[in-house]
Amino acid sequence: MRLRTLPLAASSVFTGSAAAWQSSSHPITILILALSTTFLLQILSNLANDYGDFSSGIDNNERTGPTRTMQSGLITKDSMMRALIVCAILTFLSGLLLLWFAFAEANMFLAALLFLILGIVAIVAAIKYTMGKNPYGYMGFGDLAVFLFFGIVGVGGTYFLHTHTWNYEILVPAFAIGFFSVAVLNLNNLRDHINDKAGGKITVVVRLGFELGKIYQLLLICAGVFCCLLWEGRDGLSWESSIILLPVFIQLLLLPKVYKTAIPKDLDSELKKVAMLTFTYSLGLFVFAWLR
Repeated sequence: MRLRTLPLAASSVFTGSAAAWQSSSHPITILILALSTTFLLQILSNLANDYGDFSSGIDNNERTGPTRTMQSGLITKDSMMRALIVCAILTFLSGLLLLWFAFAEANMFLAALLFLILGIVAIVAAIKYTMGKNPYGYMGFGDLAVFLFFGIVGVGGTYFLHTHTWNYEILVPAFAIGFFSVAVLNLNNLRDHINDKAGGKITVVVRLGFELGKIYQLLLICAGVFCCLLWEGRDGLSWESSIILLPVFIQLLLLPKVYKTAIPKDLDSELKKVAMLTFTYSLGLFVFAWLR
């Protein structure tokens, strides 16, 4: 299940909820069900990734990073497929429950239908990332998918579920979480680029090369930081802003080490730092919105 990936997945929900709670919308049930659905989607994607990368031969003895369960023989393909089916069903049911609590009383049938379709697309996208014929993660589209689902859909969708309204300003923090989430994926791809290239997994890093991939990392972090500053400064910076933005500024301090790293496997620890700092930023947004 790779539970260490769940804090990053929660970042979009906490960020979208923070923006909604600043507008005095506080349905705690929506927050809980949104987190539940997001966690299940992330776990589904992780299981599918384990299955897909093992089936394609990407997960082999040359791979760096955490041990994969199918690669190490801890879980069979049949068992993993059963886990995938169960997780997909649970994700769908959690999503249905979320839509019921979000839209039933408001009688917003069209909005519920749109989110239902979006939820099904998200489930398919989680599975197709590395599974099946022509998985899009093997063609360099993983970065775009992460930006859309962790950023725009995750943050903007959570905001709409809370408020039943759309505000284009929500795209600013959505872009921030999207950029940081892609940065986590990029570090993963920088770490694995040699094995990915050998196995035919053409990620953005494989296309760019290791050195340009590190510059891409710098641009992603800087873009995320800029969006965070833009969001916090919309009504003027305050003492709260300095606390909320602290994890964001720490991200900038990590960039020199990433740029100087010559051994790909040494980037694994940096991946965890970016993920947790992104989560800390989103949690800070939420806590201060709640305290208000």
